[in-house]
Amino acid sequence: MIKNLYQKKKPVISLEVFPPKEDTDISLIYNTLDKMKELSPDFISVTYGANGSSRHRTVEIAAYIQNTLGCEALAHLTCAALDEAVLLDYLSQLKEANVKNVLALRGDMPKDMTRAEFEGRHFRYAKNLINAIPKHPLGSIGAACYPEIHPESLDQADDIAHLKEKVDAGADFLITQLFFDNFIFYDFMEQLERAGIKVPVSAGIMPITSISQIQRIVRLSGSQVPSSLAHILAKYQDNPEDVKKAGLEFASIQIDGLIQNNAAGIHLYTMNKFETADMVFRHIRP
Repeated sequence: MIKNLYQKKKPVISLEVFPPKEDTDISLIYNTLDKMKELSPDFISVTYGANGSSRHRTVEIAAYIQNTLGCEALAHLTCAALDEAVLLDYLSQLKEANVKNVLALRGDMPKDMTRAEFEGRHFRYAKNLINAIPKHPLGSIGAACYPEIHPESLDQADDIAHLKEKVDAGADFLITQLFFDNFIFYDFMEQLERAGIKVPVSAGIMPITSISQIQRIVRLSGSQVPSSLAHILAKYQDNPEDVKKAGLEFASIQIDGLIQNNAAGIHLYTMNKFETADMVFRHIRP
């Protein structure tokens, strides 16, 4: 179980992948995962479509990671389009597939769901979902956290109060939203300590490989871009290969700092790109 990994080593190094589209051959992600296994990650997480559309593929891919690759799998789960019966069915599928870990998320509103449908969801917040999962126990439960504050929170105090509710409900570990400024993470960890939140936290890192990627990330997540990264991107904006190289180097430097400051874990958002993970892993595990 993933919660035990944090007790055995530091830092725990993990990766995230997402299921391919329904009309895409699933063997493509298996081929990528076969390569990623060579990097010896401590666990690999698999995302879950906001409306549950990729639910069966999340289970299938997580089962491949757990049983074929012999690596701990973390299956995502979001509140939208979920009720008690669907939750029970999903957890039963995971148990049958020998997958012992879930990441409980509220999730964003699916594009094909109305605001009224989203507001009327059975599990309103991740804490409600976490409260329900122990009724159908698997192994360990993870949850998300936001060093730069969830966009719907009033302020950091409000955000951390909600986070503590998730931990008190049963979250065993946390994975952060991506960020680019380590000092924001360090301040966030101090705030958690003051709030009595003691579960391990993995820092979420996404290596930048293109200008369009960073623009999309900032638009969707609201993550701050420090001047050091902005300068690099401006310098190489006309050369895509140099942007990619500089972005990977920036992520590696970020990870160096996090490890030196005793981060419990590093969670790499790979966007299903083995080359990205490989280059970063070569740096942190020479």
